[in-house]
Amino acid sequence: MEITYGDFEKVDIRAGTVTRCEPYPEARKPSYKLWVDFGPDIGEKKSAAQITRHYTPESLIGRQVAAVVNFPPRQIGKFMSEVLILGFPDADGEVSLIGPAPAVPDGGKLF
Repeated sequence: MEITYGDFEKVDIRAGTVTRCEPYPEARKPSYKLWVDFGPDIGEKKSAAQITRHYTPESLIGRQVAAVVNFPPRQIGKFMSEVLILGFPDADGEVSLIGPAPAVPDGGKLF
């Protein structure tokens, strides 16, 4: 299915830095709860992510990630996920995060 550039522009993908991460043992599948700083215009947002295979909470602190910031919030168990952190599946189907390299200002919009 083809989309127009206008369709692409509706998806707001931003860079942000993980400021806090903790295990989410109540989730059905192994997950973390993350808090991500998207800069002064968007602020800090929360996300639940199934990224435990390749990452520890300590390795995620300070890491820049890419996330969709304009989806409606979604209840994940008892946790409200406000953004969708993006990644690609590795050869085993586990999430490999994407993010800018080198670092960019938090809140930078993908284009």
